[in-house]
Amino acid sequence: MKVTASGLAGGMMAGAEASMGSYGTAGKTGASDPAKLRLSEASELVHARKISPVELTQECLKRIDRLNPKLNAFITVTAESALAQAREAEAEIQKGQWKGPLHGIPIALKDLVDTAGVRTTAGSAVFKERVPTQDAELVRRLKVAGAVLLGKLNLHEFAYGGSSAISAFGPVRNPWDVEYSPGGSSGGSAAAVAAGMCFGAIGSDTGGSIREPAGYCGIVGLKPTYGCVSTRGVIPLSWSQDHMGPMTRTVHDAALMLQPLAGYDPEDVTSANVPVPDFAAALGKKTSFRLGIPRAYFWQELHPEVQEAMTAALGVLGKLTVSQQDVEIPAGGEFSGAVLTAEAYAYHEENVKKSPELYHPETFKRIRAGAEVSTSAYIAARRQLEQVRRATPKIFETVDILVTPTSPVPPGKISELLGEPDKLRGRELLMLRNTRPFNVLGLPTISILCGFTKSGLPIGMQLTGPLGGEAAVLSLALAYEQATEWHKREPRED
Repeated sequence: MKVTASGLAGGMMAGAEASMGSYGTAGKTGASDPAKLRLSEASELVHARKISPVELTQECLKRIDRLNPKLNAFITVTAESALAQAREAEAEIQKGQWKGPLHGIPIALKDLVDTAGVRTTAGSAVFKERVPTQDAELVRRLKVAGAVLLGKLNLHEFAYGGSSAISAFGPVRNPWDVEYSPGGSSGGSAAAVAAGMCFGAIGSDTGGSIREPAGYCGIVGLKPTYGCVSTRGVIPLSWSQDHMGPMTRTVHDAALMLQPLAGYDPEDVTSANVPVPDFAAALGKKTSFRLGIPRAYFWQELHPEVQEAMTAALGVLGKLTVSQQDVEIPAGGEFSGAVLTAEAYAYHEENVKKSPELYHPETFKRIRAGAEVSTSAYIAARRQLEQVRRATPKIFETVDILVTPTSPVPPGKISELLGEPDKLRGRELLMLRNTRPFNVLGLPTISILCGFTKSGLPIGMQLTGPLGGEAAVLSLALAYEQATEWHKREPRED
C-alpha cells in the first residue's frame, strides 16, 4: 500500500502500539523522541530490546506527517509496509535472529531507486506512475540487512541538477530555513535525515548530489569509490559517473549503512570486484594521516563565511594529522560534461522524442544537449575519463587524504533560483564546483559539517581518499566530528 505523507492512518499507529510486547524504554532521550536518536544509538537499543523497531517506525511516520508538508522531502510514504517490516523485525529480534546494525531501522530511498510494487518517479511526470517489478540491488541488500523502508524521497528531476528546485512534485526545502535550497539532486534525502524523518537515506551522486546537499543540510554524505555500491536498478544520469551512497546524521552511522551496500554485483558492469573491509571496525583504529590541500581551484573565490569555517576546520585537522601540504590535482574538464550529457541523452532519447512535454523545460534542455555530442567526441571524452582515473594513485604518493570545502558558496534561496531560470544552471554548477571533480576521479569522498553561516545555514567540508579508501576517510571524518560540536546542532521545527 502506498500513501502520501498527509494520509497516514491513525489505526495503523494504534495497531503498532499493541505489538510492543516486552520491550523496555529507550531512556530519557529515546523515550521522549526516539526519532532523534542517531542510527547507531537506535541500533544498539533495538539489539538490546530496549526499544522496538515498531516504535522507531511510528515516530518517523509521525514526523513525516508533521514535517513533510513544509519540507516536501517525501514523494511516496509506504506506511503500511514499513510497519509490517518493523513488526517482522521485532519478532525476529525477540527470537534472537538479529541481522546486524540496520535490522529494524527506518531508512528512506531517493526516488530513482527501483522498488518492486512501489512507484519510482525520479521526480518527473515522465515516470509519475512508473511501478517497477524488481528491486534495485541495493534495496535487496537493505532488505536482507533487515532495514525498514519508509518510502521514496523527492529529488531534482532525473537527478539532473544541484538545487532540488525542479521536480514534478515541487521543490524540496531546507530544514534549517525553508526559504533555501537543500542542495541536490538528493535534496529530499538530505532534508529527511536532517529533520529526523528517517535514520538514514540513500542518495545518488553524479556531480555532487550526495555531498552538496549533505553539506547544505548539515549531515554526513558519503560518495564511495566508483563501483563500490551497485547501481543496478537505479535510474541513471551518467553510467560512467553515477555513485550510490549513504546519507546519515553521523560518521559512525554512515559506516554502518555502507557495510551492507558495498560489495561486488556480478550483474552490474560498473561494479568493482574488490574486498570489502569492516568499516565500523576501522573507525576505532588510530592512523597518522598526511593531509593534502588542493588550493588551486577548490579553495579559490570562496564565500567569506565558507573561508572562515574552513580555516578553522584546518586548525582542528592540524591537531589530528601528522602533516599538511599543498597539492595539485586534476579538476576534471570539459570532457566530463560531454560524457554526462551524452549518456543522459542515450537513456532518455526515446522518451524525449515521444513525450517531450512531460519533462520540465529546464530538464528537457539539459538532456537534449546530449544529442549534440558526436560519437567521436564521446569516445574521446570517455577515454580521457579513464586516463584521469588511472592517474589518481599519483595524487596520494605524498598525502593520504585531501581536504576541500564541500561547496564554495552557501545555498541559494529557492525563489531566486526559480525566479531567474536562465541563471539556474550556472548557479547550480557553482554550488557543485568542488564536488564534481571527484565523480570524474571516482574517489571516495565524504562531506561533514564544519560550521554555520551567520544566518544559520550549515557549511560542509569534504575529505577525499584514494580508490578504495573509504575506511581512512571515515576514520578521519569521525576524529574531526568527535573533536567538534557542530554535529550536535539540530534544525528548529517551528
